[in-house]
Amino acid sequence: MQKVYDKISEISSSTFVVEADDVGLNEIARVYKKDGTTMLAMSIRIEGKKVVMQALESTSGLSTTDRIMRTHVGKELLGRRFDGQGRPIDGGPNVEGIEVDLSHQSVNPVQRTIPSEMVRTNIPMIDVYNTLVRSQKLPIFSVTGERYNELLMRIANQTDADVVIIGGMGLRYNDYLKFIENAESHGSINKTIMYINLATDNAIECLLVPDTALTVAEQYAMKGHNVLVLLTDMTAYAEAHREISISLDILPAARAFPGDLYSLLAFRYEKAVEFVDRGSITLLTVTTMPGGDVTHPVPDNTGYITEGQFYMIGGTINPFGSLSRLKQLVQGKKTREDHSTVANTTIGYYAEALKARERQSMGFKLSKWDEKLIKFARLFEEHMMDLNKNIPLEEALDLGWKIMAECFHANEVSIKKEFMDKYWPVAG
Repeated sequence: MQKVYDKISEISSSTFVVEADDVGLNEIARVYKKDGTTMLAMSIRIEGKKVVMQALESTSGLSTTDRIMRTHVGKELLGRRFDGQGRPIDGGPNVEGIEVDLSHQSVNPVQRTIPSEMVRTNIPMIDVYNTLVRSQKLPIFSVTGERYNELLMRIANQTDADVVIIGGMGLRYNDYLKFIENAESHGSINKTIMYINLATDNAIECLLVPDTALTVAEQYAMKGHNVLVLLTDMTAYAEAHREISISLDILPAARAFPGDLYSLLAFRYEKAVEFVDRGSITLLTVTTMPGGDVTHPVPDNTGYITEGQFYMIGGTINPFGSLSRLKQLVQGKKTREDHSTVANTTIGYYAEALKARERQSMGFKLSKWDEKLIKFARLFEEHMMDLNKNIPLEEALDLGWKIMAECFHANEVSIKKEFMDKYWPVAG
């Protein structure tokens, strides 16, 4: 039920005090002015029943405060674009569906089930080597300038998820347009919902994007849909918190980020869930590392919360720094029996091939085996590491066998005989 508080006891140029019960830090309120306009505020201090709220603009003309932010949910959301508050930004009509509160609570563990199904992306470096599993929470660690948004677009187009929700935080306008053009040109717009905060928008609206996106995702999941939530960029989200904290003279932690940064991130990531007998929420985010520093507070805290990570460096997903901790729940169990074998064997050969390349660059004489490995590396990078690929998992596994057969003799490959007899390509 929506709660409204109208007892404002103190007002200053940028803050005001409301008497309210059951309020948490960093909760967002909609503030109603006497002239009928509204603005946003955030709870920054709690002293008993007194809640100090930080306003975005002048506090003159305040009349009532609606503490609980709400957003609309309904079928008409599909194909639409909204701001962080859930207001249409695509020129379409307001959504007339039911209103739900923006919840900060994670799902009760008794409502969760053990993940057991993969989320297909048709990108070999994900599906084969670091399989994304339903209800998993995974960040893409990258640096500014990498094409991580293009990767999210490709995943949105190619995934088998029922609903895709894209949350953009601090996006440049041209990146926003690319998301629109991509969804429309590839036909994925009809199952996509976008919540967008541009770099020119205010910081508090940036904070609303993940909460709104995940609240809507939860509603779809409760109705049996498998939802993939793509958020970019969580570093921009954390920096919005830092900006607000600095302006309020709140005692900072590492690199001026708020001391509760871990909790702020964990509240959002823990929304990933697979419900018993219902749908699921899978969360894939971008976390940029300023200066490529993985010890930066945002990626550092993220690594403790999530179930692995993708490292996107040099336009591709690094096969050695990336990890999906839940992949063993589906590889060879819900996917083809040779899945783990192909993944582990080809990655092993690629690691050897990089050493052979290093010997080649240093001028050492190469053996016949080194030459085979270097050929394998070239084919592996061309066919398996290319993020522009759009092929099903089974075709990617067959491609792995084909690359090995093109570079090595059958007796040079250490794979158990039953798989060799069944999957090794026969020369024709």
